[in-house]
Parts: sequence; C-alpha cells; structure tokens
Amino acid sequence: MSVSAHTPDATEMPAAARNHLISALRDIVSAECLLTAQDELAPYESDGLAVYRQRPAVVVLPETIEQVQAVMRLCHAESVPVIARGAGTGLSGGALPRPDAVTLGLGKFNRIIEIDAQHGTARVQPGVRNLAISEAAADFDLYYAPDPSSQIACSIGGNVAENAGGVHCLKYGLTVHNVLQVEVVTVEGERITIGSTAPDTPGADLLALMHGSEGLLGVIVEVTVKLLPVPPVAKVLLAAFDDVERAGDCVADIIAAGIVPAGLEMMDNAAILASDDFAQCGYPRDAAALFLCELDGSATEVDEQMQQVIALVERGGATQWRVAKDDAERAVFWKGRKSAFPAVGRISPDYYCMDGTIPRRHLGTVLQRMDALSKEYGLAIANVFHAGDGNLHPLILFDASKDGELERTEELGGKILSLCVEVGGTITGEHGVGVEKINQMCVQFNSDEIEQFHAVKAAFDPNGLLNPGKAIPTLQRCAEFGALHVHHGELPHPELERF
Repeated sequence: MSVSAHTPDATEMPAAARNHLISALRDIVSAECLLTAQDELAPYESDGLAVYRQRPAVVVLPETIEQVQAVMRLCHAESVPVIARGAGTGLSGGALPRPDAVTLGLGKFNRIIEIDAQHGTARVQPGVRNLAISEAAADFDLYYAPDPSSQIACSIGGNVAENAGGVHCLKYGLTVHNVLQVEVVTVEGERITIGSTAPDTPGADLLALMHGSEGLLGVIVEVTVKLLPVPPVAKVLLAAFDDVERAGDCVADIIAAGIVPAGLEMMDNAAILASDDFAQCGYPRDAAALFLCELDGSATEVDEQMQQVIALVERGGATQWRVAKDDAERAVFWKGRKSAFPAVGRISPDYYCMDGTIPRRHLGTVLQRMDALSKEYGLAIANVFHAGDGNLHPLILFDASKDGELERTEELGGKILSLCVEVGGTITGEHGVGVEKINQMCVQFNSDEIEQFHAVKAAFDPNGLLNPGKAIPTLQRCAEFGALHVHHGELPHPELERF
C-alpha cells in the first residue's frame, strides 16, 4: 500500500471491536452487502488518486435509506468513523478509507426516481452516473449541464460532494448551480431535506454549504437536479497556435469580447499528442497548444458569435482553425479532450493530476513558471484545462516505482498550487481537497478562516466521525507545515485538533 505524508493518521481497529462491529452490521444489511475479507476490501482502498491507498476496516453497501440511517446510528453510538464513497472516480483522495473506519458505499443507490419534464427537474439517487441523467432526459429534449470528463462513470452524489464542474461549466455553472435539493442523513442517522424545488427557501443557504463539503457534513442519499432544454444549435471551433501564451491570450480576448462559450478548453502539445494517439481525433500534432470553443443557442446567435470568435482567433495569431462540419465531427473534437486523462496514462507509468484555478489574465505567466518548475524537478507536465474559467489540470508524469519520485512529484504539485494562490487563484476548482491538497489549505487560508471551517464541521459532526482527516487541516498540521501564521505562536481552541 502507498502511504505518503498526506495520508491521514489512523491505526487498525482492534480485532475485538471489528468483530463486534461486523456482527452488528449483519443485523442491518444482507451478507452480500457487507464486505470484510481482504480481497473484498482491496477494490476500495483508493479513489481515482491511486497513489494513496489504505484498506478500510469494513465496507457496507446499503440498499435503502433506512439502512444508511441504521448504519450511521450504529457508528455514532460506537464512535466509529464513516467515509461515504460513490463511484470512486475522485482525484483528491476524498474517499481514501481508514483502517479504523467503515466505508459506506452508495453504489447500489443507482435509480433515477423521477423526471419532471414540465418543471425541468430530475430526482435521482446519489449513485446514478452523471451521464445517465442526460441519457434519461433526452426523450424530453432535456439534459443535465455539468459534464465532468469522468461523466460516463462518476456519480451525482460525488459530484455534489466535490462540487464538480466539467467542460460546459463556463456557461452553465458548477454542480452547485444545477442542484435544487438534497436529502441528507446526518451523523446521528437523522434524515433531513436541504434546499427546495421552489425558487427560494427561507433560512441559511445550507444547500450551497453541502456542495464541496467532501462528506464531512452528512451522507447524501437523494439529489434533485435542474434539467435544461437541449440547445437547438451547437458548434465547436478548434484553433491551433504555435505558442501556448498566445493561445491563452486569445482565450482572454474571447471572454473580454462579451462572448460566453458553452465550453472553452485548452491543451498543450504533450496533451495533444497523447489524446490524438488515443482517440484518433485529428488534432494538429505540431501545435504548441490548441483550444476548443463551443457556442450554443439559436442558429442566428451561434452564427453571429462564431464569426466574432473566428475574427479573434485570426487576429490572435492562430496557425490554423476549423469549425466542426457536423455533430459527428463535433463529437470527435470533444472525444479527444474528454479522453485526455486516460490518454496521458498510456505515455507514463503514473501521473498526478493537479487542479488549481487562476485568473485568466495570468494564464501565460503561470504556464511559463510551471514549465520552469517542470525542468527544475525533471518531471514532464502535460497541460489540460478549462481555459475559460482558469481551471488548470497539469498532469505531472512520474514513475512511482522509482525511489523518491512520488515525493518529488508531490512537492512539485504543491509548488504549482502555491503558485496559483500567489497570482490570486485557488488550490482547487472542482476536484476538492481530500488528502491531496490538505497542506496547501494552509497556504490558501489563515488560522481564523481554518477555525471557522472547523466550527462549521463541528456544528454538523461534533465528534469528527465523518470522513476525518480530509479537506480541513488541523492548526497543528499547518504549524508543522510552516505555511500558516498562528496567533501569538499558539494553537487556539485545542479541542478542534481532534478532527
């Protein structure tokens, strides 16, 4: 198993306590829904960030909300930590298990409960795949807008927990902008409704708080999402450049012109070659960078905006450009971009996917500095990113079998995230913090802010049983990391350190 400095400290559950827990769980779920043998636990030892791995004490796969409630009540009474897990496609170690904890797998919650075409909503269970919602809504000429690259596999519950984005979030927003209501089971096993299908609800906006909460506040058991009409026309332009910075400047010019594309994605040459080899999408292989700019809406609107974009691309120094001639070619263009992560996996034994966000105006500068860091560490970087909103996904290529290379990769990744903060950005745009970026939280936030995060956590989970060791660093950790100014050299509120 791979354990790094990011891995939460935890010791194995004592055998007697584990046997007692297993016996109690057998009274809640059927035998096939309780995994205890080591070979059964192995598939759950990591999420999509596979460099960090730990085996859970047990895995429970409930089939009903009542079973989820019963599991939570049991674990609360026994002071056993619980880590909720969806499809396991997360890229920040948010679903990394602990040997003293129950992993609560929600894969059996995979039913679309209702599609209300009249009101443009869908009620779904958290294990429903992102893409399955749009597939089910297609009969009504509706779709669900957020589309992470992993949408063929990732689940909607995990999308809420990480506030996932996707290639079309520039125009249509992140998950938080497309969810109306969630059903949540609390750490004590209570079932509560947060949000509403009405235009507004009184009280604090707890719905926004649940998005990106990474399983720290409750277990999501149902989600009501907004559905949008399928745009009558969608066209995508591919533009190639001989300079990455010039491509970044052209992206900024498009946004500055008041055009809001449905998607605006960019790739550097390393990512272009890997994606084209994998997806056979006809990308210009000699380009230093390319971007895909998709416009959607009415035919008149799309045609007018496309002419503006073409003019900006030509003025911006594109070496070539072309508009997909039909929906089939448009799909091919996007296939390359959405295949970028697995494509890069074919050219390197391992890769480490970062997720920083920066102001668009600093795109060229940040890419130049990342190139310098890449050379300093001797580790290649392939860049794929949501250029329209400045969400970068540098893929650091490395070989975990080489002594010290994972640690050097983590250090390089930390410097990239610190660079994002330095230019006014943030350490994550959609992948979450998990265990991967927990040290960089100390760079992003000061001690007062981290205290407030702990206070919110404690309001929902006073004993720190939900996904402990993730997303929010302890002040002690930040002091040891050396990036946080702690008041008067002391750690305020020591009781918060147990999280």
